[in-house]
Amino acid sequence: MKKVVSVFMTAILIAIPVTPAFALTNPDTVKEKAQEQASKIVSDYGASGLQYAIRDHGSIVLSGSAGVYDKETKSPITEDTMFGIGSVSKMYVTAATMMLADSKKIDIDKPLTTYIKDFKMADKRYKQITPRMLMNHSSGIYGSQYGNSFLFEDNDTKNHDELLVRLQSESLKSTPGEFSVYCNDGFQLLEILIERVSGLRYSEFLVTYISDPLQLISTKTPLDSFDRDRLIKTYYPGVDQALPVENANLLGTGGLYSTAEEVTEFAEVLIGNRTDILSEKSVKAMQSHEYRKGVWVPEETNSINYGLGWDAVRLAPFSDYGITALFKGGDTIMYHAALVTLPEHDITIAVLSSGGGSTYNSLAASNILLEYLRAKGTIKEILPEKTFEPPVKVDMPSDMLAYSGLYGSVGKTVKLEIKNGEIHSPDLAFEGLPPQKYVYTGNGQFINNDGNATISFDRAKNGKTYLKLNAYINNPGLGQSFSVSYEFQKLASNPLKQSMKTVWENRDGKKYYALDEKITSVMYLNNALVTKTISVDISHGYASGTKIVDKNNAVNVIQIPAFAGRDAFDLNFYQKNQKEYVKINGLSYISEDAIPTFNDGKDSLCIIPSDGQARWYKIDAKSANRVMNVETPESGGFAVYDKNGMTVNFSKASNKHSVVLPESGMIVFGGNAGDVFKINLKNK
Repeated sequence: MKKVVSVFMTAILIAIPVTPAFALTNPDTVKEKAQEQASKIVSDYGASGLQYAIRDHGSIVLSGSAGVYDKETKSPITEDTMFGIGSVSKMYVTAATMMLADSKKIDIDKPLTTYIKDFKMADKRYKQITPRMLMNHSSGIYGSQYGNSFLFEDNDTKNHDELLVRLQSESLKSTPGEFSVYCNDGFQLLEILIERVSGLRYSEFLVTYISDPLQLISTKTPLDSFDRDRLIKTYYPGVDQALPVENANLLGTGGLYSTAEEVTEFAEVLIGNRTDILSEKSVKAMQSHEYRKGVWVPEETNSINYGLGWDAVRLAPFSDYGITALFKGGDTIMYHAALVTLPEHDITIAVLSSGGGSTYNSLAASNILLEYLRAKGTIKEILPEKTFEPPVKVDMPSDMLAYSGLYGSVGKTVKLEIKNGEIHSPDLAFEGLPPQKYVYTGNGQFINNDGNATISFDRAKNGKTYLKLNAYINNPGLGQSFSVSYEFQKLASNPLKQSMKTVWENRDGKKYYALDEKITSVMYLNNALVTKTISVDISHGYASGTKIVDKNNAVNVIQIPAFAGRDAFDLNFYQKNQKEYVKINGLSYISEDAIPTFNDGKDSLCIIPSDGQARWYKIDAKSANRVMNVETPESGGFAVYDKNGMTVNFSKASNKHSVVLPESGMIVFGGNAGDVFKINLKNK
């Protein structure tokens, strides 16, 4: 939720006039609001280009864009410019699953093993998982097998092809159906389900049963043949040119490309206007309040409340107006998307961007839709933003002290101490709220100094205690984002024997580097995405939020509904040739202690080993500040990072094969097994 300022972008807006069939009291206010919101995301929130469209009763009534298609040429975005739509893709695989249910080929409440015979997991409870649980995020599966999924100009299906094998060694975080927490792997399994039942590759199914009937010519997957020049250019900080095309090879989870107008056309299926494609019964089922079936944050007004596929089936702030709004957001590394539809009013908006974030797109979508509803006379006025006063501290009951203790979420543990009616909390809402003090104001609530965030404690029906956050976060120019969420789960201390303490203390703060990620991976743009830093809480017996069970293994114990419990993992350390590695979600990482120093000679070779794993090197003082020229095989590439982990050069993104080596930095080479890199070092 951090803001990224982009001062180099020029806003260009293209607007299609509102058609007479949907006459508005003042159509100019809708165009102005759309222009204002789109331009703000481009100027202040990191997008290079953005596209939006509103569809009302089947017709496009407003379509426009901001920013540029290409920063070098300053060429504009048109309604035909394509974007990646990230997790909005989940709505397509959900609709496809429900289409199979309509045709009686599947029952969404039968075990998944009925349709995917070779689906197995290490936890025997996997046999309880149903297609419904995949669609409402309640399967209990850890979360996301991201390895080798976001690739530059590479549509390798490795992630799809290996998913079932990877899941065989994975446990479950909870009993299937116990609670819903965002889970990407569930939608990958739906993709496989569709292929097994229909006999078609998923891309072919989409064309046959969705794109062709809807006459969608711009909705594609990385496996489809189409003109890649139609995709908006993407950019990344530190890379001074447009990047190669990002392929999100998680098709069911987030792999589709489309346009804003075509996304709204597909939404006609989702709101029941194309019963020739999806039945009214299935449409209603997808909008059901699935989140209520398990452990959930009790408040009804929220930005997240799962249906089948939908992130929200009762989206705030529309619920404040008595309007049902459905929402799905989506993010890849490069692309971001938001889809909001009002089924009772037959109105849909889609906002797509290169850069930025789905949070900003969804705020803009809501703001534009509210202005559209006001201009139509559907609502009389737009409600003002919430205002807040500093809290008034009161005496705290002594029983509140019992909530002090150890808390955790995926990836970390924190010690929360309640003292003198105050809590000093770490960052919350995915860094949307910085670390700060909260004071007791009565009714079990602690409020921050600005008055916009309240924390309290809930003991849920599963017996677990959660720290609950109720927060309004200001996004200048885009308004307030609002959510109620469980942020942390109270944990029991896990005392360690001294022998175990010694082993784990040696891992605290240590970095481990990815070995199995293809060199075409977009992840190499950011060292943090291909590096795992282990944080050990020795006094309580946890490592990076996982519970230590022996010298080499730690397991997930986090069971937080909605979002903070997503993408869980175990840590499994092992030794090979006297070097330490860790396996996370089936992928191997090598300890920084085991990484050799880069050869400081004039000429050298680097050869990718037979297992195809990447090769990492440290840059010492002898090699630093020298120019490295690399003769790179076609299938190979390399990345160089400085001592702070910032990318100096990633050859697959920049196509540059010469770089000045930074002192105390890192180099990684990757490619196919047997690939040879010829390296020359020379002084500047």
